[in-house]
Amino acid sequence: MKKQPREPSPSPREAQTPFTENALTYPGDAPTDATVDTKAGKLPTIHAGNDTVRPQKTRSLAPVTKENTPPRKVERGLAATISTTKLKQAIWLRTLLTANRFRVIRTIDVAVCCFAERPYKAALTAAQRAMRGLVKADFLKRYRTERHNTIYGLTQHGVDWLDEAGHDASSSVRQVSTMTNPEHRLWAQFWVLACEARGMKAQTEQELLQSLNKGVKPGEALVQGLLTVTTMRGKRASTIQLRPDAVAYEKDGITWLEVDRSKRGSDREASLAALVSSVGRVLKEGSTLRRLVIFCKTERIRKRALAVVNGLALANNPEVLIEGRRHFREVEPGTYAVWTALESKLKDGRTKLVDTLVGHVIVQLLPIWLPKVRIDASNTHSFAGWFGENYLPYRRPKSLGPWSSPFSPFAAPQEIEHSTWPIRPEYDCHLCSEKER
Repeated sequence: MKKQPREPSPSPREAQTPFTENALTYPGDAPTDATVDTKAGKLPTIHAGNDTVRPQKTRSLAPVTKENTPPRKVERGLAATISTTKLKQAIWLRTLLTANRFRVIRTIDVAVCCFAERPYKAALTAAQRAMRGLVKADFLKRYRTERHNTIYGLTQHGVDWLDEAGHDASSSVRQVSTMTNPEHRLWAQFWVLACEARGMKAQTEQELLQSLNKGVKPGEALVQGLLTVTTMRGKRASTIQLRPDAVAYEKDGITWLEVDRSKRGSDREASLAALVSSVGRVLKEGSTLRRLVIFCKTERIRKRALAVVNGLALANNPEVLIEGRRHFREVEPGTYAVWTALESKLKDGRTKLVDTLVGHVIVQLLPIWLPKVRIDASNTHSFAGWFGENYLPYRRPKSLGPWSSPFSPFAAPQEIEHSTWPIRPEYDCHLCSEKER
């Protein structure tokens, strides 16, 4: 006789705490212990607090279903409205014209003149791609300076390509190949491009001298400077002419740039002190010097420039403000408001002196970390100091309002949103902030 299979006997623990249907929990109950329903023919049901979890029956060969997430939309930017071929040609044309203008350029110059509206990482990536294509096409030639900086010169093939596009140009590879350390020149033209990205007209020192001497007839003396100052060398006074490393034309006057790549000696510090004291004066070409921007390569050079301004403030601020005297008041770190007394006519014909804000002196560091950026995982350099911040072309004082956002030079006119910043036609003590008083 065949024996029936015996059911396994429950363990002592299971015998003491059997799982029955009565152990189910219902809404409103809040038991502290979880229970499991192991009713015959059903999967176990786990009860924890007020939640009931019922596992679903699955087959081992059943396909695993995944939620279909929509693909991420990629912004195409200008490529959505302009043909990529035309956009590439426009970038190459603008880059070669910049190289012909300054004779020597860097990749960061292309990032400024072509892609200033983008974040720095995206702008540098696009500029590097454009420079690789131009070098491969033999329109630009790459060189390395003694300071291990990469610079580019315009080749004859690039000149021919510009000539076909209707632009006059000349090759610069012979000139660039002999450059050993054009750092001062490169930073001055970088500042000029940054000003133009903000919508201002700007010129380098060479371009300024050419414009000042444009109408000079043969035999006449050439204009050698934009400002004439008197400096003291010991007990002897001397008159010298000063010209900027670069200049920008704004609605209220001129912004003067000085690039301090090395420490100034005693004579150059005396010239800087005379230049700082000239803020608010009328220059030779008729405009007013409103801002002096001093870009310093190192922290040590910046401290020396600040010492010159602080020395003038220490000597002049305790004195009564009269015509011809300047007061220098630090309104922000490295930014000084320049005050003087100007005559104001009254209705009865008399005159009085009015304290007037005539300009600013701004001392800041050169963004030498930006050309060192490498787009890779090992990069340790900062992206700070680009156009999204109040740094280029200079730190704008709060009383003058914020900078306008750069726009793409390749965008259609209707796509460009011209945002303006409040610039007063002339400085007025009644319109400045209380902090600058």
